[in-house]
Amino acid sequence: MGRTIAGVVVGVVAAWLTIMLAEFASAPLHPMPAGLDMQDPASVAAFVATLPIAALLVVLAGWVLGALIGGYVAARIARKPRPALVVGGVIVVGVIANAVLIPHPPWMTLAGVLLPIPAAWLGAKRATRPGTTVS
Repeated sequence: MGRTIAGVVVGVVAAWLTIMLAEFASAPLHPMPAGLDMQDPASVAAFVATLPIAALLVVLAGWVLGALIGGYVAARIARKPRPALVVGGVIVVGVIANAVLIPHPPWMTLAGVLLPIPAAWLGAKRATRPGTTVS
């Protein structure tokens, strides 16, 4: 039970770090306008609406890669695949919360809801495949 909980916690942290790295990588390419009030949802929504598809794809890739890496880490620590699915579920909840707070294009929200759990599962399969040793 302890390894399972640790796997989920460390997997979520690894996923979060991966997602943040992707978002920070995209920020210099498409900087926020000076004076943008991040506390004003309408201003943030207007900014997101101006972003090119490439910027949105980088964020989506971060969500999916975060699920893959987080799922791998969770399954590797727990030595079983189910904790990876919890990590994927946490990311899906985060995507939904993000979409409620900051409107995103529907295709992006849909992909963000559908892709993290399969990505986490793939990470778990890689981490728990036969012959994989856990130190």
